[in-house]
Amino acid sequence: MTQRERMDAGLLYDPMDPEIMAEQSACMELLYDYNATRPSEAEKRAALLKRMFGGIGEDCWIEPPLRANWAGKHIFLGDRVYANFNLTLVDDGNIRIGDGVMIGPNVTIATAGHPVLPELRQRGLQYNRDVHIGDNVWIGAGAMILPGVSIGKNSVIGAGSVVTRDIPENVVAVGNPCRVLRAVGERDRECFFRNDPIDWENLTR
Repeated sequence: MTQRERMDAGLLYDPMDPEIMAEQSACMELLYDYNATRPSEAEKRAALLKRMFGGIGEDCWIEPPLRANWAGKHIFLGDRVYANFNLTLVDDGNIRIGDGVMIGPNVTIATAGHPVLPELRQRGLQYNRDVHIGDNVWIGAGAMILPGVSIGKNSVIGAGSVVTRDIPENVVAVGNPCRVLRAVGERDRECFFRNDPIDWENLTR
């Protein structure tokens, strides 16, 4: 079994394997081009994302700079995904993000881990576990999503949270480690921020 095959199988593997490094290096050339685009080059950015990512839906926007170990090769986006500045995607494993997801600045989503046993780390070995983020999730600024985590649809991850375990659907979750604070409910249909009311009749979209 090659190191690339071990990587794909979720086993411990050597990420410095020459075959892996050559494939990864070619991906990173596209990421460099993406981060070098000008603000006026929206069409060029969209075209590069389609080349870089494993799959990407309609109306997605990622603000440069973007950091990704494989430039998005193992990332699959739904429609209308927005990510603010300084998104870091450790995409050695797959990252699957649903429709309508909003990602704040300085968020990290990581699939790669290293064994606790020092002897294995000294050999430079790592493993990957996929991350799944459901439709209409909002991830606040500075949050960290760790390997193997799934976040259910419609949930909100508070700014600065460290998500180490799965988060269910339709909840607000915060903290380090991230825990469910409350369910999304009727109060959220009345106020958009603290006690500020939603003026439904004046909303245009």
